[in-house]
Amino acid sequence: MGTPSDSTMRPAGRVAVLGAGSWGSALAMQLARNATDCVLWARSREQVDAMRSSATNERFLPGIRFPSGVEFTDDLGAAVTASDQVLLAIPSDAFDALLAQIRPFLENRGLSWACKGLQPGTGRFLHQAAQDLLGESRPLAVVTGPSFAVEVARGQPTAVTVAGTDPEHVQVVAGALHGGYFRAYMSDDIVGAELGGAVKNVLAVATGISDGMGLGDNARAALVTRGMAEMMRLGRAIGAREQTLIGLAGMGDLVLTCTGDLSRNRRLGLALGKGQSVAEAVAAIGQVVEGVNTSSEVWRMACQYGIDMPISEQVHDILHSGRNPEESLRELFAREQKQETI
Repeated sequence: MGTPSDSTMRPAGRVAVLGAGSWGSALAMQLARNATDCVLWARSREQVDAMRSSATNERFLPGIRFPSGVEFTDDLGAAVTASDQVLLAIPSDAFDALLAQIRPFLENRGLSWACKGLQPGTGRFLHQAAQDLLGESRPLAVVTGPSFAVEVARGQPTAVTVAGTDPEHVQVVAGALHGGYFRAYMSDDIVGAELGGAVKNVLAVATGISDGMGLGDNARAALVTRGMAEMMRLGRAIGAREQTLIGLAGMGDLVLTCTGDLSRNRRLGLALGKGQSVAEAVAAIGQVVEGVNTSSEVWRMACQYGIDMPISEQVHDILHSGRNPEESLRELFAREQKQETI
């Protein structure tokens, strides 16, 4: 079976991928498949040595080999200074700290990230946090959309959105990733792209809880649809474009994470719906679950703008106030009857 023709966009040069979890490793594999020189940075020397010797990331993507062309390092400064572009693939709550670490080495390099969340404690978007530290003239971009890391690593068909503040930079980042069975669409709506990636985390917890409680397919469909309405209402309030939210960065990612059991946020919800505590569920998953912190920031934003987001509110209360999921369900269904609006 052949593969679609690759993009002929402007080359990215060498790319430093910072973060050697499942997503960073998968993106490094995709870059290398596109013949883009790539260095993958990990914090641990032990992990770097293991990846070099086996050409795999056995902890996060066991059995999937890195293509030739991926280098490995635990030297953060060297990874950045030897590259033309920097791509962060880390949890959103580590974004600020890593950005501060690489700031002395960045110079005029373009910056992008594949994190889906909001700045903890403020609810600000990651591009706003980056602008605070690096200035508003820095080219910035986010890689987002429905994309489980293991499927990208295997080369399975995937489509994402690359949205940013500078069209040329967006084209460079998208061009570096676009090829084979990986499509990278371009957008200048970074607000909408980041909003979709954050809110879907919260809604995936909700659908996971519903499925964990055995509430059925009807309930899941209702939560996805009315959750999408919450995303759209908040998006309108903050200036996101509707076409972004009904595209890959919004609806696409929402559908995937609400239905696919590879989603950590959905798995958290499944565990909660079956009676586990938040702490027990997160410990069992063993990786960062973005929806836990993001639920607080999404609810903060909803309150700030006066947006009705009842599903997001209930998820926040379950995660942070110890509310019983059955109580949340009763409250959602006891809401006043109204016209269907988005």
